[in-house]
Amino acid sequence: MSARTIPPGKRAMDILISVGAIIFFGPLMLLIAGLIKISDGGPVFFAHRRIGFNGAAFDCLKFRTMAQDAEKALADYLERNEDARRQWNELHKLTHDPRITRLGQFLRLSSLDELPQFFCVLMGHMSIVGPRPIVEKESARYGRYFADYCFVRPGLTGLWQVSGRNDTSYRRRVAIDVFYCRNWSLALDLLVILKTPGAIIKRSGVY
Repeated sequence: MSARTIPPGKRAMDILISVGAIIFFGPLMLLIAGLIKISDGGPVFFAHRRIGFNGAAFDCLKFRTMAQDAEKALADYLERNEDARRQWNELHKLTHDPRITRLGQFLRLSSLDELPQFFCVLMGHMSIVGPRPIVEKESARYGRYFADYCFVRPGLTGLWQVSGRNDTSYRRRVAIDVFYCRNWSLALDLLVILKTPGAIIKRSGVY
């Protein structure tokens, strides 16, 4: 099989797993939605624009884990904290993010905030396994490798997510994504799926 060929079997596996997950986790998702609504009365879901298959934009769904005034909280925090500003500019992430609610911290640490992404998989915007979904401004950091990223659908989990997550540099993250895109196989997908629960339990990082 060519390293640049993604057979229909991958999409079939995505549909099968996502349907099963939505049925299995349905009651839990309803509970989480209720807790979010009760906590501050704001929206249950957060839809963030990401770049997907063939470079097309899509809304990546998650349970909302941030306060309703998140952008203001972030701006104020970065203005006061130079180290945090440097970390944000480098990784688009913060070790201590002032935007995240108490419930949101739990959802992120447990990765339960990502359960709505099974709907993104079912709709064909994402895959169960693939590169981390990125925002448009991150595409420049992939440089000439951006075409590799666009070759497959971004994943709910992926090789980077089970390889250290926040413990890897952005450059290393790109290298891992490119390796996956060029060397996809059913065996590799199954390996990533099997390693995902362990990565979540070890709390090696969050999206």
